[in-house]
Amino acid sequence: MPYDTIDDLPESVRSNLPEGAQEIYKEAFNNAWEQYKDPEKRRGDASREETAHRVAWAAVKKEYEKDESSGKWKKKQAA
Repeated sequence: MPYDTIDDLPESVRSNLPEGAQEIYKEAFNNAWEQYKDPEKRRGDASREETAHRVAWAAVKKEYEKDESSGKWKKKQAA
């Protein structure tokens, strides 16, 4: 199910990602939820929800990375 606000995100997302990354996650999840409603558009036998979560994490990882020393997610530095 799509998320209306970042407060609706799963606890595992809210407790690990900074607010900006949570916004990216929410938007990517909601877009993927719509985009992959047809099972034929998904890979293998993945559920709609599983696919949307995978897309959301991939979107976050484009702009954020997990700091190896602290284990906290941070915005990537510009190259």
